[in-house]
Amino acid sequence: MATILIVDDDSALREGLAETVADLGHTPLPAASGVEALARLREGLVAAIFLDLRMPGDLDGMATLARICALPDRPPVTVLTAFASPANTIEAMRLGAHDHLTKPVGRSDLAAVLDAMLASARPDPGDTVPEGGLIGSSAGMRRVQKTIGLVADTDSTVLIQGETGTGKEEVARALHAYSARRGRPFVPVNCAAIPPDLLESELFGHVRGAFTGAVGDRAGAFHQAEGGTLFLDEIGDMPPPMQAKILRVIQDRMVTPLGGRSARVDVRLIAATHRDLPVLVDQGRFRADLYYRLNVVPILLPPLRERLADIVPLAEHFLGPSGKRLSAGAASRLLAYGWPGNVRELRNTVERAAVLVRCAVIAADAVDLPTGRPASRSEEAGLPADWLAGDLPGAVARLERTMIAVALREADGNRARAARRLGIQRQLLYAKIERYGLGATGTDLSAEPTVDVANPDASDESDVG
Repeated sequence: MATILIVDDDSALREGLAETVADLGHTPLPAASGVEALARLREGLVAAIFLDLRMPGDLDGMATLARICALPDRPPVTVLTAFASPANTIEAMRLGAHDHLTKPVGRSDLAAVLDAMLASARPDPGDTVPEGGLIGSSAGMRRVQKTIGLVADTDSTVLIQGETGTGKEEVARALHAYSARRGRPFVPVNCAAIPPDLLESELFGHVRGAFTGAVGDRAGAFHQAEGGTLFLDEIGDMPPPMQAKILRVIQDRMVTPLGGRSARVDVRLIAATHRDLPVLVDQGRFRADLYYRLNVVPILLPPLRERLADIVPLAEHFLGPSGKRLSAGAASRLLAYGWPGNVRELRNTVERAAVLVRCAVIAADAVDLPTGRPASRSEEAGLPADWLAGDLPGAVARLERTMIAVALREADGNRARAARRLGIQRQLLYAKIERYGLGATGTDLSAEPTVDVANPDASDESDVG
């Protein structure tokens, strides 16, 4: 049994959390403010903390987190908020939070994070950084944001992988912006856009007379990024001879300009690629030793078609300068499209609509989507293309059915594991499997789900917070 400090200014949510913590066999210790929480901590005996992010007064959740994390031998903290954003997710993780969860929190999720907190401890964090970060609140992007918060203050090499247009450079910039190096340069280099015979000079620099046309000394990207971050984009397209030289720089932190002398550099290296580097290694087109040197901290950016929750917020962000907004029909069309070009294609589509539409609201027929729409995940799962059509209860049922089917397949038919992935109790999952006729592995997707609007299923999974 452990004492769990629960910090929330909302008495109902505080009591709900306390009840769940007590049911899990621990002793809840409530606090209504950051000041009260710090006073409770001075009394000792607190093993873990659940901390609300938005609280009134000068000491809000983030300020309280910073105070807690500055304490010696402080307990692990999980931040809870109903208003998750990329900025507060990254900043909470960077300050030293164990996790950052969005309310309402299911009982199983609460139990899992509590067990993890009691079994681990976080190192002391650094100072704070300005507001900023990536746009997106989907599960995939929140994983990315948490990783950024955990590794931003380290000098570990990061390898960002993802399809073209997913925003790999934005992740690299966020890593730099939230690091202790943010006051120094961020230097991006696109390895695929520079001719191979010029890439060495671009990266390492040259001295006057090193080759024909070298009329003066030129600092390369490594020296330009001194004390900061060097971002090597599309490193999978780097020619093999240059791969060997980059490997040596990573190992020795020594750069030799063409025709010049070696000098030590202090840079944080981030690389990105849309290519499958392990396949290129197997084909002999990319050095295995360089791949392992780069893949210290991997970050995988999911494609936009797997981030439905991010599509409309991204579109609204791109519309911001125009002062225009999307109609409900236009938002539905954006959600129904597969976005093979990912965020870059979405941005171009929204900006085109903003330029061509004269009125303040962009209607559905004004969003000029490309023809030949690629299959969405719903269609790949066997659902009809118009799965977003109809009323809300029907659409929710179709989404619920798809998620259960995917969870069952990914769990190889193990219902207990699938229930944990979905954050619901097994009994509820069994009932929904029978209701939707999914079978043991969730592969039967032929039947269209029906919804009793007058008496929808009531989840027996208790939500708290």
